[in-house]
Amino acid sequence: MDVFTAISSARAIRRFDGRPIDQGDLDRILAAARLSPSSKNDQRWSFILCTDREHLVQLSKIGDYAGHLAGAAAAVALVMPRSDVGWERELFAFDAGQCARNMMLAAWELGIGSCHASVYDPKLTAELLGLPADVSCDLLISFGHPADPSLLTRPIPDSARKPLAELVHQERW
Repeated sequence: MDVFTAISSARAIRRFDGRPIDQGDLDRILAAARLSPSSKNDQRWSFILCTDREHLVQLSKIGDYAGHLAGAAAAVALVMPRSDVGWERELFAFDAGQCARNMMLAAWELGIGSCHASVYDPKLTAELLGLPADVSCDLLISFGHPADPSLLTRPIPDSARKPLAELVHQERW
């Protein structure tokens, strides 16, 4: 699959069929995260791979919209250094976002769906992931084989996206 096809066809998958993901595929997804660009190439991230069913069910309680973690075959927690400095937190969030997108596109190419889950309960998340005090996790991504495999090939309707003409300004606003 070429990059633009992956970008233009990928969609959030929140329902999975329960099959496990091959370790080689998980390794490839995590390798895609490791290869992500980062501010000053600091690579300040760490990843926690979760595949235990009970752990995934517990993690599904970390946010109002994290229920899809319970049915996933795997989840990856993106862990970044803790910071009280606004600009630094923004850089960490941007870097984590790039890792997330790389993983999600790598998974899509493999026929694996994914969806991100924002952390609403950082204390519970830190407890469930065993995080040390100097790091935090604001984002987890669920991965699994889609319960509806047709989603892997069904086109996304143009009506689901704003027209490019509404979004692009030339030279100035």
